[in-house]
Amino acid sequence: MNKLSTIFGLLALAGILASPPSLAADDEELEAVRAKISDMFETIRPESIDRAPIEGWYEIQQGPIVAYVSADMRYLLQGEIIDLETRANLTDIARNDSRRQIMASIRDEDVISFRPEKIRHTVTVFTDVDCSYCRRLHAQIDEYMDKGIEVRYLLYPRNGPASNSWSKAENVWCAQDRNGALTAAKADQAFESNECDASIVQDHYVLGREVGLSGTPAIVLEDGTLISGYMPPEQLARTLEPEDSESGGDAGN
Repeated sequence: MNKLSTIFGLLALAGILASPPSLAADDEELEAVRAKISDMFETIRPESIDRAPIEGWYEIQQGPIVAYVSADMRYLLQGEIIDLETRANLTDIARNDSRRQIMASIRDEDVISFRPEKIRHTVTVFTDVDCSYCRRLHAQIDEYMDKGIEVRYLLYPRNGPASNSWSKAENVWCAQDRNGALTAAKADQAFESNECDASIVQDHYVLGREVGLSGTPAIVLEDGTLISGYMPPEQLARTLEPEDSESGGDAGN
């Protein structure tokens, strides 16, 4: 219980709040669970608690952390719920939905976007200027765009605020040509930058913690699925459009 409380506390400090739809006021059991859990864990808002996929249980969701509490409020469970009939990971679905909502809330002006003429899919990539696989991904940015994939970059210097990568990320953001600056930085080339409010790097870093990053690059798909690590353009395209690969749509390429 103390470990769970600590996890929720850290997430709340980072501003991680989930807001599932409120239910009818006459649902007394739900309201009782919300009141009890919110009283036990000060960092959990009542609206972060909703019905779980399993009868007799309720779901607590704070960013990537998903837990379950029994209706009698005696048992609290952290773990994966798998529907054996459909083979679906219901906990992953909840996490993905949270990430999808977070990504949808990010404004275009708060990312560095590499956009093809015709957009078929949009992915959000948390990137570290100095990470080798981040550089490998960016070296193929034209190939991603050729496949109709828009890449929206968020700056995530994985070693934290005191690192050299953090300073580079701030310089990239303060450049007049952010796209060119990011490309230059990833190739260890010089670029022009200016003085500006670079607090967006901190915002991006917090977002990375919020969606459950474990490293860079990290790719968030349109449905909220998190891919940890580099994925080549061909493979990412097949992941985004599995029905095309199953039907042989890539056979002629």
